[in-house]
Amino acid sequence: MSYLENSRIKLRALEPSDVELLYLWENDTDLWQVSDTLSPFSRDILQQYIESAHKSIHEQKQLRLAIDVKDTEAYHTVGLIDLFDIDFLHRRAGVGILIYAVENRKKGYASDALELLIAYCFEVLSLHQLYCHIPMDNTASIRLFTNVGFEYIGTLKEWRKTPKGWQNVQLMQLI
Repeated sequence: MSYLENSRIKLRALEPSDVELLYLWENDTDLWQVSDTLSPFSRDILQQYIESAHKSIHEQKQLRLAIDVKDTEAYHTVGLIDLFDIDFLHRRAGVGILIYAVENRKKGYASDALELLIAYCFEVLSLHQLYCHIPMDNTASIRLFTNVGFEYIGTLKEWRKTPKGWQNVQLMQLI
């Protein structure tokens, strides 16, 4: 059984050839609110990030995987899925996901990626729980995480500062 692949997608480690995609996605200011980014990333910094990915997940306390979708003859990258703030003592981690292009959304890629990551986290990494923070107005993400088993456990009031004011965030958890 492959924990990081099914018949439609595979999750894979970042490669040096991913620098241009990361450069595009990380510097898209429309996404900065969700990723808590305050300044742009250079290609050099992103290259260094990819080169450091060989370090142990225990050392880095994070894991970023590319989401590749199988076409008729090859794979193409549609997004990223992250584990962050991995805590091996308490056996938990945060989860984030991005399907970048609008035309690749609502096709089940994010659900597939989350299901693969969940199995990997619980069966390989022996984590006990996963959590995520989702802005209350991001109904698509709330639905996505709910559909794969995450439960609403609370609201973090005025958690994110946005150009429109303070935004509440929904805290979700999967045990």
